[in-house]
Amino acid sequence: MVEETSSGGGSSASPIKTIVVLVQENRSFDHMLGWFKELNPEIDGVSESEPRSNPISTSDPNSAQVFFGKESQNIDPDPGHSFQAIYEQVFGKPFSDESPYPAPTMNGFVQNAEAITPGMSEKVVMQGFPPERLPVFKELVQEFAVCDRWFSSLPSSTQPNRLYVHSATSNGAFSNDTNTLVRGFPQKTVFESLEESGFTFGIYYQSFPNCLFYRNMRKLKYVDNFHQYHLSFKRHCKEGKLPNYVVIEPRYFKVLSAPANDDHPKNDVAEGQNLVKEIYEALRASPQWNEILFVVVYDEHGGYYDHVPTPVTGVPNPDGLVGGPPFNFKFDRLGVRVPALLISPWIEPGTVLHEPNGPEPTSQFEHSSIPATLKKIFNLKSFLTKRDEWAGTFDAIINRTSPRTDCPVTLPELPRARAIGTQEEDEDLTDFQIELIQAAAVIRGDHIKDIYPLKLVDNMKVSDAAKYVEEAFTKFYGESKKAKEVGRDEHEIVDLSQGTTRHSSPKSFMQKFFSCLICDN
Repeated sequence: MVEETSSGGGSSASPIKTIVVLVQENRSFDHMLGWFKELNPEIDGVSESEPRSNPISTSDPNSAQVFFGKESQNIDPDPGHSFQAIYEQVFGKPFSDESPYPAPTMNGFVQNAEAITPGMSEKVVMQGFPPERLPVFKELVQEFAVCDRWFSSLPSSTQPNRLYVHSATSNGAFSNDTNTLVRGFPQKTVFESLEESGFTFGIYYQSFPNCLFYRNMRKLKYVDNFHQYHLSFKRHCKEGKLPNYVVIEPRYFKVLSAPANDDHPKNDVAEGQNLVKEIYEALRASPQWNEILFVVVYDEHGGYYDHVPTPVTGVPNPDGLVGGPPFNFKFDRLGVRVPALLISPWIEPGTVLHEPNGPEPTSQFEHSSIPATLKKIFNLKSFLTKRDEWAGTFDAIINRTSPRTDCPVTLPELPRARAIGTQEEDEDLTDFQIELIQAAAVIRGDHIKDIYPLKLVDNMKVSDAAKYVEEAFTKFYGESKKAKEVGRDEHEIVDLSQGTTRHSSPKSFMQKFFSCLICDN
């Protein structure tokens, strides 16, 4: 934890009192917003006058090229985005441990995609959406702000990147880590920083809150910070009761009654567009609107093409941890650029946010910019790691002296590409869905069984998984509420591996010592 001179305990002079964050899944900037350069030439995107391409073979100087187009489909296959795949996409060659890093050429997307699935590069990876296909984003980009220099925090998959959003580190993880997932990731989060300085937060979940990846968020003291999105979010907006920091978790599983709306490939982007529309309209109608900054960002690029070179120098390791073999990643370079939109009545229409002005010459916008900006706006006591101390803050996006009164009240609605069928409920699980199931197994107590972690998901389909994670959290939440109500130590974590926990009375010291409930005190 890196200390700064501020004392905390009160917000800055910023008019922003509530920051709302939605983190979507697996799309690059060029894929989603690159063609928005047609709306605003200031956006560093793509245009027909300056075509972008990748060779089929980076080692062949005469290789045929695949050009970036504007024919993305609402429902796409899932491109490669492993640590090794991203290395090839960024540097144009298979992974090696050479040091220093070579210059990022961003020319290996086609080569990597063709090695995984022939034909995927031209049909999927090298395609983007024209603005009219994403009407919600089109209006938001025109009415508010887009950041065209926001990168994922590390060149890897969903879980470690999402960990950076609230803690500015992945605690050394650069892929799924089931052992740490059982214990819970131990690092301090911005949730605790806010609490320490007297600010509030709320996590509005739709299927399963991945914030439970953090160990501390499983404690009894935080059970009341979790809210069902559909039961609470609009009501809290209407009543003016949104906390200072609002995290909205999308729906990660696709079922007939509730389609996934996280924008992960294979899920209909119309659902993601309509989720953003729903959130915006609830915020716009809230009495808190003139104090709100709404941020929409994507966790990682998902294997889709982007032309802006990934920063590979001057990126600090957050906490001195190094990834395990064979890659031994030092957490000293960022991932691929991702979409980021910033929405507030304090933002001039058509604003484009480029690179940050510090705090360091090499600073960039990345997911650690979220806790960094929360610290600055709310005058929190300390940084979480060296990474959020370094990351650019986006408070400068507030570029007006008074809030606008002309912000749109509603946004366009995007029809579904097609109705969801039972065959989609029977799809195989994505890597991140498997990680959510494993996290659900931990709080449900199934991690002690011999089916954990891999046999647990054998033959499990999306519909089964959705039911499993929702039941797991419902049971964990209910038992945590009961334990808190009878006065159990707020630092305890309910352990359901031995069956339903009893809550008859608070424990003595010795009972706590030997308890099967986990206590960090």
